[in-house]
Amino acid sequence: MSTQRYSVTPHPIETLLTWVKSGEIAIPEIQRPFVWEATQVRNLLDSLYQGYPVGYLIAWRNPTVKLKDGSASAGKRILIDGQQRVTALMAALLGTEVLTEDYETVQIRIAFNPQEEKFEVANPAIRKNPAWLPDVATVFDSKTSLFQLVAAYCDANKQCSQDAVFKVIERLRGIVHNHVGVIELAEDLSIETVTEIFIRVNSAGKALSQADFAMSKIAVNETYGGNVLRKAIDYFCHLAVAPEFKGKIEKGDKAFVESEFYPKMKWICDVNDDIYDPDYTDMLRVAFTSEFGRGKLQDLVALLSGRNFETKAYEDSIAEESFEKLKRGILAFINETHFDRITMILRSAGFITSDLISSQNAVNFAYIIYLRGRKEGVPAAELEQLVRRWYAMSVLRGRYSGSPESQFDFDIRQIDSRGVKDYVNAVIPNELPDSFWTGMLPQFMDTSSIKSPYFLCYKAAQVKLGDKGFLSRDITVRDLLLNRADVHHVYPRQYLKEKGLTSGSYNQIANYVIAQSEINIAIGAKAPLVYFDELRQQVELGTKKYGGITDKNELEANLETNCIPAGVLSGDVPDYYGFLEMRRHLMAQKIKTWFAGL
Repeated sequence: MSTQRYSVTPHPIETLLTWVKSGEIAIPEIQRPFVWEATQVRNLLDSLYQGYPVGYLIAWRNPTVKLKDGSASAGKRILIDGQQRVTALMAALLGTEVLTEDYETVQIRIAFNPQEEKFEVANPAIRKNPAWLPDVATVFDSKTSLFQLVAAYCDANKQCSQDAVFKVIERLRGIVHNHVGVIELAEDLSIETVTEIFIRVNSAGKALSQADFAMSKIAVNETYGGNVLRKAIDYFCHLAVAPEFKGKIEKGDKAFVESEFYPKMKWICDVNDDIYDPDYTDMLRVAFTSEFGRGKLQDLVALLSGRNFETKAYEDSIAEESFEKLKRGILAFINETHFDRITMILRSAGFITSDLISSQNAVNFAYIIYLRGRKEGVPAAELEQLVRRWYAMSVLRGRYSGSPESQFDFDIRQIDSRGVKDYVNAVIPNELPDSFWTGMLPQFMDTSSIKSPYFLCYKAAQVKLGDKGFLSRDITVRDLLLNRADVHHVYPRQYLKEKGLTSGSYNQIANYVIAQSEINIAIGAKAPLVYFDELRQQVELGTKKYGGITDKNELEANLETNCIPAGVLSGDVPDYYGFLEMRRHLMAQKIKTWFAGL
C-alpha cells in the first residue's frame, strides 16, 4: 500500500504568479528577506529560457477552518519550499519590489540582449547600450505592444532583423508557459508532520526550526495582523543588536512606524546593554509560553491554524484568539519596563556582562517567570528574588540545556496549576539540596571549560559579594570583568607545562582566578611555593612585588575571598591536584553563600 502523502502537478509559471498575486499561494517570509543575489535571478531566467528544469515547489494547503457563521473556509496554500525562486520570478518578470537582507526595498532588473539571447544584471553601462533591453519586466507587461517594442529596438540597432528579434522576444515571453512541478502535501497531514517536512526540505541552506515554521504561519496571516506582528518580532531583534537600523525602518516602512508596535519598541535603540539580545526564537518562546501556558512551539503553529485540541477540528475563532494572545505576549516582551527589569535582575545577581550568560533559554524562562509573576501580582521585591534564584538554579543544574521545549512545557504547566511563588519555592530545595553543594558541585567543577556554568556562577558570586581581584588591594572582580579581564592561573600555565601536564589539566577552572594582568605578568611562570613565599615577605617587609597589599590580614582575607586554601603563606602549598580538590570545595561553598544571598 502506498504511503505517499502528496501529489505532484505541473503548473505553468503564469498560473503560479497569478496565484501569488491573488493570495491563493502565500509566501511565508520565515524571518528571512530575499537573500538571492541578482546573478541568481539572472541564472534562473536563463534556465527557463533554455528550457531547463528549475526544481519543484512544495506547497501545503492550510487546514480547512470553521468560520464563526458555521461555514468552512479552505485555507491558503503555503509555500513550504521555493520561496526564493517564486520571489525571484515576481521580481524579474513582474517588476515586484523585494526586501533585501538590509531591509531595503529594491527592484531587481534583469536585462536581455535579443541578438545574443543573453541575460545580465542591469547596470549603468548596459542601460546605455541599445543592444540590451534594460528590464525584461517590460516584455511581460500586459500593456506592452511587442510590435512597438521590436520596432523601437530595431530602430536603435539598425543591423538586426525585425523577424529574428520578434521570434526571440516571443520565445522569451513564452517562458511563463513553462511548467514547474508543484508538490502539494496532503491536506490532512498533521501540523507536526508538515513542520517536520518544512524543516527537512529547507535544511540544506540553513538549519530551520519549529520557530521558523511558526514565523511562516505568522507572516502569511493578514486577517489577524500576523504580517505586522512578524515585523514587530523581526525588527525588535534587529534593533537590539543594530540600533542604526532604526533609520531604515523609519525611512522604508512608514506603515509599520505608524502601527501600535513601533512606538513601544523604539526605546531599545538607546540601550547599550547586551546582556540579553534575543532572537526571534527567544521572543516566540517567551511570548508563547507566558501567554498560552504551553512550552512546545509546534502547539503555537497548531493554535495559529485554529486547532481545537479537544475536537481536533480547526476553528477560525481559535485562530483569531491565538493571534490576539500572541500579540499580547509580544507586547509584554518588548515592554520597556519589563525588559529593563529582567536585565536588571540578572545584573543584580552578579551577571553583569553577556560573557557571564551561558544559557539563553535559562534567561528566556527567567523572563517567563517574571511576566507570570507580574500577572499573578507577586510583589516586586519578592518577584525579583524568585527570578534571580530560579535563573541561578537553572544554570547550575543545566535545566534547559537538554530538550528545552519539554522542560519549558513541564514547568509552565506546573506554574499554571500551582502559581509562580509556590512552584519556584518547591523546586529549588529539591534541585539544590545540601548534598549538591558538598558533593555534586565540586565534582561538576572538575572541568577545563572556561564557559562552564559553574565557573560563570563563581564569577557572578565574586561580583555580587564584592570580592577584590586576586592579590588586588583596590580593584574588584566587578571592575575587572567590566573591563573584559582575562582569567589567570594560580599554578602558572608555563610552570605546569614544563612539568608535562596537558592543557586539560592545567586549564582546570579550579586553577583560574580573576586578576589584574600586571600581577599575572609579575608572577610569570614561578612555582607557587616561590611566589607565595615572596608574598609572605611582601607583607613582612612592605616591598610591593605582586599588587599593592602590604598588610598580612588583608592578604589572608584576599586569598580567602579568592578561594585559595589557607596555609599557603606559611609554606603549606599543596601539590597541584591536591590544590584543585581543595579549591573546588572552597569555590562550591562560595557559590552556595552567593546563592543563599540571592
